[in-house]
Amino acid sequence: MLWMSDAPRRMAGVSQGRRRWHGVNMSRSIHRSFRPGLVLFAAAHLALVPATCRADAGDVASPPEIVAAARPGEWVAIAPSDLLVMDLAPDTAGRARRVVIQLLPAPVSQAWIGNIRKLAAAHWWDGTSINRAQDNYVVQWGDPNGDDKANAKPLPPGLIDTSEGGYLTPRFALPAGADTALAQGGDAYAPETRIIAGWPMGLDKDHAWPLHCYGMVGVGRDNPPDAGSGAELYVVIGHAPRQLDRNIALVGRVIEGIEFLSILPRGTAALGFYTTAGERVPITAIRNGAEVPGLPTYQMLSTTSASFAGYAAARANRRDRFFVHPAGGVDACNVPVPVRRVP
Repeated sequence: MLWMSDAPRRMAGVSQGRRRWHGVNMSRSIHRSFRPGLVLFAAAHLALVPATCRADAGDVASPPEIVAAARPGEWVAIAPSDLLVMDLAPDTAGRARRVVIQLLPAPVSQAWIGNIRKLAAAHWWDGTSINRAQDNYVVQWGDPNGDDKANAKPLPPGLIDTSEGGYLTPRFALPAGADTALAQGGDAYAPETRIIAGWPMGLDKDHAWPLHCYGMVGVGRDNPPDAGSGAELYVVIGHAPRQLDRNIALVGRVIEGIEFLSILPRGTAALGFYTTAGERVPITAIRNGAEVPGLPTYQMLSTTSASFAGYAAARANRRDRFFVHPAGGVDACNVPVPVRRVP
């Protein structure tokens, strides 16, 4: 399948060298065509659809049935160049473990995404590892010695500097149609939310930013003004930590293989870090999708399509046979945008 009120235990994307600071100093201041492995969690806060009495459940299509009936023209191809493919060492039974990540489109988070493309092209992640697994929060990977200047793996040349200003995208720079994308008001974390070109975004009158939903991938960093280079990444494997929105760079989302990360043994050190090399999961390779021979072709259901509108409304008000009381609405991270391999 397709992260702080307790801050000392739940700092997402924290640089490995800072885990001790966060664990000590901060304690003083007290996220078939509809395959489970291919479900993305990207949604905007939807309209509160009136929750009337339950209809005849036998005549009401469930969200997966609506997706399965979507017309071929309602599916949008995901370019291989917009994918990042991470291969982990085989599991104890010798089975392959591959994680596929879709990168955010321009103009969002492009400084970090540019660096990530360079890191993948340089094969920089080969031989690094999964270094952290914190329950109901994040799994994080990169150089386990990244904060040890004497032993850190050198970064490739050409990476650009990043800053916290890049967490926000000017609203006027969003693609055409952004202001008419699926939306309904705001929530506790954003004055307005919309699904823009298939991605969940928060907005105010001047800016937009992606949302921390399950499966979203972000950039590990130290304390500000550090904003991370993109060499250290994490994925949300728990309840959506929306308070991190606008505080850490998000760069994409897992579209396949998140089960290989979400089921990893939890780290026992502060913040879920592993303490020994034997606990870490080796990364054999991370490549840009265009470099991976035989990579399947992926599609996502267009979030401007009639089928997605019906699917989203059904998620907000389940009237199929299992449900007794339609909810009348749905939160920002609870309408997974369907992704599939091309049949």
